[in-house]
Amino acid sequence: MRLATFIHPYLRTPRVGLVVGKHLIDANAAYARLLEENGEEDAQILADGLLPSTMLGFLRRGQRALEALKEVAARADAILDGRLDSGGLVFKIADVRLHAPIPRPGKIIHTAGNFREHAQEADKAKWEFPIPQWISFLKSPSAVIGPYDPIKYPKYTKELDYELEMAIVIGRRCKYVSRKNALDYVAGYMVFNDITARDIQRTEMKNGLLNFGKNLDTFAPLGPYLTLKDEVPDPHNLRMELRVNGEVRQSGNTNRLSVTLNEIIEHYSWVMLEPGDIITTGTISGVAAFSENPERYYLKPGDVMESEIERLGVMRNPIVAEDG
Repeated sequence: MRLATFIHPYLRTPRVGLVVGKHLIDANAAYARLLEENGEEDAQILADGLLPSTMLGFLRRGQRALEALKEVAARADAILDGRLDSGGLVFKIADVRLHAPIPRPGKIIHTAGNFREHAQEADKAKWEFPIPQWISFLKSPSAVIGPYDPIKYPKYTKELDYELEMAIVIGRRCKYVSRKNALDYVAGYMVFNDITARDIQRTEMKNGLLNFGKNLDTFAPLGPYLTLKDEVPDPHNLRMELRVNGEVRQSGNTNRLSVTLNEIIEHYSWVMLEPGDIITTGTISGVAAFSENPERYYLKPGDVMESEIERLGVMRNPIVAEDG
């Protein structure tokens, strides 16, 4: 199953939508309708408790919410053809605005150096800072934007770069996880892009820091959906591709990771991981900064960037000049 966070066109609030083809089913409202059909008098109250309308609420409710969602998915055909819809349950994806599936994660743990070809291209380009395995930093939740939202080109940079990554979404509270059962704590996966102002990053790293160069406003596009792990039989074999104005800039596969997702989760579970927390894989090779002609490849206002991972979908983010 795939889930989206969309703005309800009538309520004007973010809601969890079950993705079915080109449509979204309002999961909470649909579950309330199913409960009404079964004679439940307090259907909406019960639905709010069992299948919350927000993504973080859904993830925190855990297995019970997933079971309720499966009931909705099992009746999707009846909902889509109108047998269970008296209005307000189904929307075309093209007609609503999608937020990031998790609009404000608790924390985003970013990891680097796990695709060794990325480290190797840095060495070849004579990037002045080493990229050993297990570099980590926190990405600011306030930088998160949706899968089609514009990325603001800051006036303080001339070297805006892209880093296509996969995001691992935690589904159960955990700490000190063993790699053997690490995927048991995963809810699903998303496409992620670690937008980076290289000139700011370079200045910061001279002082041993890695902060604003990767955390300015809109520097964390996320989406388009939360693809639950039942849709991804093998997360270690997914094609990845980033395009700018239709030109392929990054191309790779999660089978090129030096470490498994299990090891990544184990490694970072020295801190308590909560439902909705995100851990990223690091990027594949092909970033602008490490190319032979970086100035040609850095993002510019007017560009359209597409970030795609097999089974997880495609984000399309335009680059726009920052106001002021």
